[in-house]
Amino acid sequence: MVASRRMGAIALLMLGFGATVGATVAQERLFDQQGYRIARYRAPARNAPPRVGRIAPAAAAQLRPDVDALFIDVLPAEGAAHDGAGGWRLARPHDGIAGSHWFPEAGRGAPDPAITDWFRRGVDRLTHGRRDRMIITYCLSDCWMGWNAAMRLRDWGYGNVWWMAEGTDGWRGLGLPLVDVRPAAEPAH
Repeated sequence: MVASRRMGAIALLMLGFGATVGATVAQERLFDQQGYRIARYRAPARNAPPRVGRIAPAAAAQLRPDVDALFIDVLPAEGAAHDGAGGWRLARPHDGIAGSHWFPEAGRGAPDPAITDWFRRGVDRLTHGRRDRMIITYCLSDCWMGWNAAMRLRDWGYGNVWWMAEGTDGWRGLGLPLVDVRPAAEPAH
């Protein structure tokens, strides 16, 4: 009898704890009003953003970077900082797909305005203003940064945007090489 009361009290306590944890997670805003992911970037992302295609790493590997499609890497530069003058101070090297253009921090839901401007001008330069140019965004698997970048490009009027959800993890999983990449050059004003 005492044991069953004790178990009942523990169960109620656990239910209460679970409800608190669940309520905290439910109350956290994961997306802003425009639909960009703004929290918990490392979480499963299954569906492509609206009006964006999803491309598998095996299909992307059949394309030639900068010829058939622009490959845009948006993984943040861990321990690095944008100096505000078009350069980056990197704490460690970054591996990406050969021929990719790396725009660290551009996949955040609400990037710094200087990063957004650099990203937009960089992509405009790389596409030569062609809004129909095929663009593939990526970061890592279970990362929303490539998803956000793809959506942002669609919002800017690019019409042939693809998201590679598996990112460099999927590329590596195919046995394909990754190379040291540097942040994209700052376009001339």
